[in-house]
Amino acid sequence: MTTVSSAEPTRRDFLYIATGAVAAIGGAATLVPLIAQMNPDASTIAAGAPVEIDLAPIADGQMIKVFWRSKPIFIFHRSKKDIDEARAVNVASLPDPQPDQARVKEGHDQWLIVIGICTHLGCIPLARQGAYDGWFCPCHGSVYDTSGRIRQGPAPTNLVIPPYAFTSDTKIQIG
Repeated sequence: MTTVSSAEPTRRDFLYIATGAVAAIGGAATLVPLIAQMNPDASTIAAGAPVEIDLAPIADGQMIKVFWRSKPIFIFHRSKKDIDEARAVNVASLPDPQPDQARVKEGHDQWLIVIGICTHLGCIPLARQGAYDGWFCPCHGSVYDTSGRIRQGPAPTNLVIPPYAFTSDTKIQIG
């Protein structure tokens, strides 16, 4: 006896295709949350993720504070007077000698970006205070200049510069 196959689709063909499609969709729906749970937690991403800051609204002479990795970051739009005063300092007389040019990105001398934590005991210094019009730490009296360099007090080193880069003339990415 010979069997003749029909070229017409049958109900059985439809059931095979429908069952295969449901199985593929079910498998994908199962894999999505399985793979998603392997991603880092949102707080972990936020703790180390780079932040982008638009510098355009910051006026000349203004200092703002943003947070990156739960640390305060001071962004200072220095005036020509601030830059000139910072560069006129005899670097050899500083407790932690570092020229102003080494603390800013070339071509962006007006922008000083530092981590706003005193290098003595981790306090937050006050902006635009102290004898050098930079930062003053009221806890133990450390005084920083307009370049974030230690000038007086118990702090052993200058304010730390975070890793940052200019993504355009008016935007920076910290981290």
